[in-house]
Amino acid sequence: MTTTDPVGATSATSGDGAGRGNGAVDVSRATTSTGGAAAALSVYELSIPGRRGVRPPPLGVDRVDPASVLPAGVRRAEPAGLPEIGELDAQRHYTRLSTLNFSIANAFYPLGSCTMKYNPLVNERVCQLPRLANLHPMQTDDQSQGMLEICWRTAEILKAVSGLDDVSLHPAAGAHGELTALMVMRAYLDDPGHPERGGAARKVILIPDSAHGTNPASCTMTGFTTRELKSNASGRVDMDSLAKVIGDGHDIAGLMITNPSTLGLFEPNIKLICEKIHAAGGLVYMDGANMNAILGRTRPGDFGVDVMHFNLHKTFSQPHGGGGPGAGPIAVRDLLSPYLPVPKIEHHGDGTFATVWSSEKSIGRTRGFMTNAGVMVRSYTYMRANGPDGLKAIADNAVLNANYLRVRLKDTFRVWIDETCMHEFVATAKGLPNGIKATDIAKRLIDYGIHPPTIYFPLIVPEALMIEPTETESKETLDRFVDVMKAIAAECEHDPETVRTAPHSRIIGRPDEVRAVKQPKVTL
Repeated sequence: MTTTDPVGATSATSGDGAGRGNGAVDVSRATTSTGGAAAALSVYELSIPGRRGVRPPPLGVDRVDPASVLPAGVRRAEPAGLPEIGELDAQRHYTRLSTLNFSIANAFYPLGSCTMKYNPLVNERVCQLPRLANLHPMQTDDQSQGMLEICWRTAEILKAVSGLDDVSLHPAAGAHGELTALMVMRAYLDDPGHPERGGAARKVILIPDSAHGTNPASCTMTGFTTRELKSNASGRVDMDSLAKVIGDGHDIAGLMITNPSTLGLFEPNIKLICEKIHAAGGLVYMDGANMNAILGRTRPGDFGVDVMHFNLHKTFSQPHGGGGPGAGPIAVRDLLSPYLPVPKIEHHGDGTFATVWSSEKSIGRTRGFMTNAGVMVRSYTYMRANGPDGLKAIADNAVLNANYLRVRLKDTFRVWIDETCMHEFVATAKGLPNGIKATDIAKRLIDYGIHPPTIYFPLIVPEALMIEPTETESKETLDRFVDVMKAIAAECEHDPETVRTAPHSRIIGRPDEVRAVKQPKVTL
């Protein structure tokens, strides 16, 4: 039979799903309407003076008049005006809000480079164990041995999979890891005990044109300047360009390189590239954003990297987004180890663990405490649950899923570099009929209950659609994504206005995104 969904997409389906896989889409499986959610009364409209959902227990301490302890300038002139509702209405309010958001728990998230994959709930269960969850960051080492050991063991696994010699758990995110790594590099080059390293003369960091935008920002913040490294036709580092930008090497501090790259491609010349940077007296930093593609299959330290960061939320299954907390630990070769941040964890021969608060050449603190402890518990749980073979399987399945999508979609959307990819690939919306753009494809996917892929990145690909399925998605989910993408491609030709005006199924359509950032409306 022929069915039409509420947002105008038509597909031929049958009760058993016949037709899927040949371009038809079972739109009944799409999230196409917020229905009553848009019409529901807000908690302010439901508010009744004096109504309470919870009766708090007695204070347990003497009541204090705020006017007796707070100056007038910080006291409210009148009550805050919070809604007064019952517990059931409060629950419905928050449940309704949750349905307005996309999340990995209710939708496919092919978000290239950002790697939104499933976070197993066992991670949360372990993190909630009272003796871990109830620790206070100011507790002493003798009261925190379990947490110190978990953090130390997490660092040991990161050393093993990176092929490097030491790890700092300080950085709170990937970009913070970049910043910390460059601070360590700067300290190494400027070490007064080693004037032969070049010191202030070495100020240039080479960055490929496909790099994450945070790379040059981190360089600027640490006092380096940047020099662009061009890609060749296959999306890899142009070796002739590399030789040219290195020149005589006197000012080269190092190279920042993402491998696999943001095009989802492994750099076949990576060992030679590292050798050339080292020959010029520089250091090699690897942006480990895409480590999930090579985990357990190759180690950055083995092909010449001196320092790298991990995104634990991507490779080792952290919650991602919402402002944190996060983690972007860095791993370094032994020559950089003396410059790592403090405090750090030391393992004693008697099996105990201690916090080391000072180190002569350390760059010092980069944050208030040495790590986000709960994040380490989650990642350690994930590492141990998978084991060595499971960690390899993460990379294998991430690569398999990405190539499956690439092959199935390449005749519908042009793949920019159409060859075997790693964890992700980049297609382009350039040349679609009726002037349809990448942003139109992204918005239309929302109507089908699929989060948009990353768009317009990397910058070297026009109208980029950066697609990463991750290793956690089933073949059935990937097949449905292909069906949806093919259906949207057909709409671009036969019903372009529906695509251009999407999304149609959410509580809002297309906001003015610049205005939304500058003048956010956060009430509903």
